[in-house]
Amino acid sequence: MNSNKILEVEHVNKSFYLSKKEKLKAVNDVSFSLYENETLGIVGESGCGKTTLARLIVSLYEVDEGKIIFNNEIINKNYYSNELKKLKKSKLDKKQFLIEKEKLKNLSYGDSNSVQMIFQDPIASINPRMSIYDVIKEGLVIQGEKDENIIAKKVYNVLEKVGLSKDIINRFPNEFSGGQLQRIGIARALIMNPKIIIADEIVSALDVSIQSQIINLLNEIKKEGLSIIFIAHNLNIVKYFCNRIIVMYKGQIVEMAPSEELFNNPLHPYTKKLVESIPLPDPNIEKSKKESSEIFDYIIEENSFLIEVKKDHFVRGIKDEKN
Repeated sequence: MNSNKILEVEHVNKSFYLSKKEKLKAVNDVSFSLYENETLGIVGESGCGKTTLARLIVSLYEVDEGKIIFNNEIINKNYYSNELKKLKKSKLDKKQFLIEKEKLKNLSYGDSNSVQMIFQDPIASINPRMSIYDVIKEGLVIQGEKDENIIAKKVYNVLEKVGLSKDIINRFPNEFSGGQLQRIGIARALIMNPKIIIADEIVSALDVSIQSQIINLLNEIKKEGLSIIFIAHNLNIVKYFCNRIIVMYKGQIVEMAPSEELFNNPLHPYTKKLVESIPLPDPNIEKSKKESSEIFDYIIEENSFLIEVKKDHFVRGIKDEKN
């Protein structure tokens, strides 16, 4: 794995209002780095914040607090306005305020175009009224590409990469299977020439044989130097496919480690439950699991933080637990 960081997520928070008075913290002080040519898995139960985090990285949601850095440029669009609001609320005198404001203005800012997302439900994420050609080229058009020859060449190239014939370009989404639509979704992401792909549960709704084909396709794509964030429920796939794994629970990272280390030595109670839940080809073991299963509800302490217990293996705990 390359040691160069390509993406840094720093103390990112996101909340959603459930009512005028009640709010849900979907992503709570999340920090991690992604390295060049790395495949980073993110696992956790439904509602733990995985997809919300992905959508924050590609700017589909606005970050409430924190920053996301791609190649040393801040890419969350509202970072400047968020930090400026904080400055205005601070008790700095006018001179110091102007100095800090200038520092903020002079930071390097960029956009999230080099980070593309493949969605869980290809049917819901593709406009059914658009031809496959229009679906795939849409990102290029939005970015200002007007030369139809260049567009056509790029569309045909990405179709070949994902194993689809260029003969499909005038057909519509309802004519394709789930696996084919997921390949079209991958082509739509690849045409933007991204450095990072976020794959959000992209094989969860597919047959096992099709899952294998999509994973093999991602492995081929990765050889071109892409970094991948792979969000999934299937721990067996994550174990096979990912270099490193993040475990999320209730909006926070509770454990982070290289794949082999995490599966061989899970430390957080929630991670242990996840690893124990992996099905084994022994009916007696599976029967005993079901008989001893219980609802998991771990309370995360407010003053908890990620502790490095050994090289590159982090687990959430409190200061007294460090030793």
